[in-house]
Amino acid sequence: MGRISTKEDKTIYQLIREKLGYSREKAAEITDIEPFRIERIENEKMPPSPWDICAMATGYQDPTLCNHYCANECPIGMKYVPEITVKDLSQVVLEMIASLNSMKKSQERLIEITADGVIENDELEDFILIQKELERISITVETLQLWTEKMLATGKINIEHYKVLKETLK
Repeated sequence: MGRISTKEDKTIYQLIREKLGYSREKAAEITDIEPFRIERIENEKMPPSPWDICAMATGYQDPTLCNHYCANECPIGMKYVPEITVKDLSQVVLEMIASLNSMKKSQERLIEITADGVIENDELEDFILIQKELERISITVETLQLWTEKMLATGKINIEHYKVLKETLK
């Protein structure tokens, strides 16, 4: 086992690897990324590639790495991908229900605003508020998806059974 880093500003990649108790050599075995490359990524001497991130996410059984990378390091993702925080399932479901209930109230107003295909100045504020609520729903859906991926990666949900059911229920 390698020595423990005393560096204070560790990257998420190093924090997760160390939390798992993996040396860089062990991480290299499970990710198929050379140890020197892992070190350079962790020390921010080299940016990770999307392939590095996918390999780490799979090897470390932590799909949050993909979201972190897209939301914080990928130029396209930084513009379009919100950072998602994995939460307890009950919290995700409650947030989803609250957002859906809020949208029920806004549904008629959205129809009024958009029925003519034009958003007038006096409709713009309501439209923006509805748009923000829809974005909250989208983030909650993404949070649920990330929670599911984490449960699949760690074996808390049977991945084979999940795949069969998902294919069957198309």
